[in-house]
Amino acid sequence: MSNAARKPRYERQVASDRREALVDAAIESLKRYGHDGLSVRRIAAEAGVSIGLINHHFPNKDSLVAESYRTFSRRLAADFERAVAAAGADPRARLRAYFDSFFSGPNLDPQVLTAWVVYWSLVQVSPEMRAVRDAEGRGYGEVLGRLLSDLARSRGVASVDLDTAVTGLTAFLDGLWLQLCLDPRSIRPADAAALCDDWVDHVIKP
Repeated sequence: MSNAARKPRYERQVASDRREALVDAAIESLKRYGHDGLSVRRIAAEAGVSIGLINHHFPNKDSLVAESYRTFSRRLAADFERAVAAAGADPRARLRAYFDSFFSGPNLDPQVLTAWVVYWSLVQVSPEMRAVRDAEGRGYGEVLGRLLSDLARSRGVASVDLDTAVTGLTAFLDGLWLQLCLDPRSIRPADAAALCDDWVDHVIKP
């Protein structure tokens, strides 16, 4: 085995990638171990580095976990937006693509739910985590708002309260997603997406 092959994963990376690697390790640690994954020792082990190297890149554990929350949220949002972009120009098809992506296999991974539960619990006690939640939540809301607005415009509907519609649809999506994560046998992903279609058609009538 070469010397390069024997080096820890972290050491083989260029310096500019090391911070991202630590964030990835924090995400994986939370997905694997839940709240126990918040341990700096576990995160360091996941990354294959010393605790001191984590302290070099982040002022404290809370900062690293908050950055992992931000990254985790943005990666999922990027998956949804790629699905929407691939759906073409039709507003209805774009919304359905969002729903299908939301209820797709990667987002239904039980470990994804495990990580979310940790992040949500920290939002209740950490101003830094709450700030991330607020910022990333606005991003999700803006995407849904644009999709709903485009559909309303295409249907000639001018009287939609978009803020309320976004809040309602977000709650509906999250509830169905949680049900699928907790009991995958209770409903099929395609049926969950179809229920969201029906919800939208009720609010923005064809």
